[in-house]
Amino acid sequence: MNKHNESICSQQKSNITSLALWTLAWVISTALLRFGAEYIWDYQPAYSIIALITHLALGLTMIMVNVKHLANLDELQRKITLDAMGITLGVGLIAGIAYEQLEDIKLISFEPEINHLIMLMAFTYILSIVIGNRKYQ
Repeated sequence: MNKHNESICSQQKSNITSLALWTLAWVISTALLRFGAEYIWDYQPAYSIIALITHLALGLTMIMVNVKHLANLDELQRKITLDAMGITLGVGLIAGIAYEQLEDIKLISFEPEINHLIMLMAFTYILSIVIGNRKYQ
């Protein structure tokens, strides 16, 4: 492997690591936002507002790091990733709306939870990436 290719691989690993760390920080902030009020600061609004602003700031940073990561992918990896994102968005939108309607039309007796939709979207994204990579091997 020549120095140029080593540099590209090193940059891609750095981008992936950065994306993983910012995503982890956002996930932790999500848990803190959800459970902190109940178990740590007893629903004090000032702490909840700080947690919410932190959560939104980390989410925005995660999006910007993801955009940078996409910009540094080669054409094939970008296509696979964008296809997976498009499929995930479609599945999330269609399934989310249908899932929300299930309670309204009395096909389920519980209130739909966003975490179920998030799990579906994560599974869809991972599966789409795996299928896309196999398609182009």
